[in-house]
Amino acid sequence: MSRSAVDALPDLSGLLELAQDRRLDMKPVLLRVQTDLFRAAPARDPGTIRAFESLACGLIPTVDAATAAIVAEKLAPLADTPQSVLVLLAAHGGEARDAVLALSPVLTTELLDAAENGPARDAVIARRSDLSRAVIDDLTLRDDPAVDLALAGNSQARLDGPALERLVSRARRRPDLAARLVARDDVAAVDLAPLYLEAAPERRAAIRQGIAARAALRPRSRPLVRGLGESLKTFALRGERAKIEAELSAALGFGAVAWNFSEPRRQDLLALAIRAAGLLEEEAVYLFLRLDPAIGRSVEAVFALASLFRTTEPTTARDLLAAILGEEPAERVATPEQHRPVHGPASPKLRPATVSLRPVLPERTRKTQ
Repeated sequence: MSRSAVDALPDLSGLLELAQDRRLDMKPVLLRVQTDLFRAAPARDPGTIRAFESLACGLIPTVDAATAAIVAEKLAPLADTPQSVLVLLAAHGGEARDAVLALSPVLTTELLDAAENGPARDAVIARRSDLSRAVIDDLTLRDDPAVDLALAGNSQARLDGPALERLVSRARRRPDLAARLVARDDVAAVDLAPLYLEAAPERRAAIRQGIAARAALRPRSRPLVRGLGESLKTFALRGERAKIEAELSAALGFGAVAWNFSEPRRQDLLALAIRAAGLLEEEAVYLFLRLDPAIGRSVEAVFALASLFRTTEPTTARDLLAAILGEEPAERVATPEQHRPVHGPASPKLRPATVSLRPVLPERTRKTQ
């Protein structure tokens, strides 16, 4: 080491004198001072790194959790920090482990083993900014609430494909997870369709647009139920809400659905269901006014539902309902008694094929010059 380098070293004679006092535990202070010196060094040659490694590895197992956490936050981001030092800090547990897992440029197998397996470790890893698609996929397979929340709240983690589908599926039952997912603007709105009811109005509009783009690629396949509008109006007049919900479920091919139209956040389902069932706008407005007092007495609610009805195509409404409710609509096929085609094999008017009575004429040979 050069003479100038030696002169630049700080005078630690005072610490050495204090360290000789057995009444004082100077190990935490000595580790923090050496950590600050190592971190502030303009250049770290192999000799300096080895000397620090030897000192730190001897002190880390003896210091308290608070000291270990402070040291870990300072050393973990440095590329020159020896792996042996990080391993000991990770093995210390608590905040020291979390700092190493969150800030270390590279997570080696040795580091992960020292941090021990478990949801707490995985949740910290899920907050890293450099997660690969394979790691994200693996983390979603853990099905751990803390890990899911960490991933959903990590704006730098790319969520798509099967990993996103798993999170969205679990978010149906977890409002805290759903709130984090719908708040992300980097996730395609159409992929968040199952969480439509948890989304803000602007996000709901984006989800409907995404569903509409997909629904436009296929034709409407489910026949409408004749007289459904009049039946629903009659039930609404009698106050038979349960029958209305049952009729809508049957008309749309869904099972027993708990519509709960009275809840403010679920009122959109009423407009979507009526639109998907093919009712006229006059019938829809009648139901908005008569089905539930909480809706009918609110001019704002009625206008909002009417606007949603007018601006949503039936196929879009049906696909969106299927995503929200987690239902796969059963296709309704008309029976022969309900429908007899005018043209086709089942038509009684179609004459059976007959043999042509016109004789087949021989081909004429064209004369050539």
